[in-house]
Amino acid sequence: MNLEEMRQSYSMAGLSEKDMADDPLVQFQSWLVEALNCGAPDWLEVNAMTLATTDGHGSVTSRIVLLKALEDDKFWFFTNYESIKGRQMQACPKVSLCFHWPHVQRQVRIDGTVEKATRERSETYFQSRPRDSQLGAVASNQSDIVADRETLERAMESAAMQFDGQTIPCPEHWGGYGVTPHSIEFWQGRVGRLHDRIHYTRSDHQWIMQRLSP
Repeated sequence: MNLEEMRQSYSMAGLSEKDMADDPLVQFQSWLVEALNCGAPDWLEVNAMTLATTDGHGSVTSRIVLLKALEDDKFWFFTNYESIKGRQMQACPKVSLCFHWPHVQRQVRIDGTVEKATRERSETYFQSRPRDSQLGAVASNQSDIVADRETLERAMESAAMQFDGQTIPCPEHWGGYGVTPHSIEFWQGRVGRLHDRIHYTRSDHQWIMQRLSP
């Protein structure tokens, strides 16, 4: 395998400032819909995003999570508050998100500040999840060391027996986060790697749009 020779040619149309929305959240919604409707392969979750967090001392961790709502000018996702990412966001609320849609040769990067969702919001979303996912949230002490797979499966079976025939309550250690963006960059692949980058920054309650060099 020769990694140096692995590359894709970009051929999509470019980005023009005059065609971009004044509000980057409106622009993001438009791109998300296009990513969903423009021949996304079955395996691609277009709402999947990389979430990068830091412990505040220079150690950065990243993972993929799913965007579950774009409301109140925030990007919302849900997780275990006691996980590595939960502990890091408690220590340092500055985070970065990144969406990559290779089938339309686009990327969106968001930097912002995170805050916990209300308990009502977390519980409402939790009850919409598949029952197995609810049981998993109860059974798994996310990010803790576990002896083996069988230990997890026994915990899952125990949770299933405990709540057999009952509504599963949302654990106190599980819930949502909303990311309020202060910068959003839209990236479009172009021929010859002369890519388009349109960058929005928030200043005095308004968004400033600028083009960045690739």
